[in-house]
Amino acid sequence: MFDTSPTAERFIAAQPWFAGLPVALQAQIRDSVVVTEGAKGEVMLPAGTSVEGWHAVLSGMVMLRSPASRTRTSAFIGIPDGEWFGEGSAMKPEPRKYDVVALRPTQLLCLPLPWFAALRDGSLEFNQFLVQHLNLRLGQAMTIIEAGRMRSPEHRVALYLSRIFWRSTRRLNLTQDEIGQLAGLSRQTVNRVLRSLEESGIVSLDFGRVAIVDDEALSNHLKATASA
Repeated sequence: MFDTSPTAERFIAAQPWFAGLPVALQAQIRDSVVVTEGAKGEVMLPAGTSVEGWHAVLSGMVMLRSPASRTRTSAFIGIPDGEWFGEGSAMKPEPRKYDVVALRPTQLLCLPLPWFAALRDGSLEFNQFLVQHLNLRLGQAMTIIEAGRMRSPEHRVALYLSRIFWRSTRRLNLTQDEIGQLAGLSRQTVNRVLRSLEESGIVSLDFGRVAIVDDEALSNHLKATASA
């Protein structure tokens, strides 16, 4: 399903780079964005397809997954609602390198490539935002690579609960299955680790959802398990 919506217009208008654009350009960008909807488990943007623009999650959640991992439970990263992704793909003239999979019913916004390129060429505020975002994603990717190769399940679960990945909320609204898909671990392993974290007073679990009770304790747990 393709459509524009008041939600999409509000989201674009709230971006820190939007207010500084000329009024005519603001209107053109609002009119150009499109929204697609996907069901839980749907590959919304398949690897190998043409990149149509820069994307943001309006509602729901997606994971970025390597095509080689389709038979395993693993992912590059999870993207919650309110965040952009795919800026690297939007800047390269090549097919998409990864699948974008809905972890729950999801709406994606797309800023088409011509407008993405126009903003890169003409907006200092947009480029500043883009550089900060690229730096964030690079840090997350390096952390994931290190954790996947070297760290214990205890560290990996704690990592995927940390502010490295979830800056805007500490009530994550993640299911154990979603954490397992992101961390590349079985649901049983995730359940065991979360119960241990709950017993330590670091998280609380409510109907399968996770809330961070003590961020400092979570950080200390990450440090301790990094050396385990």
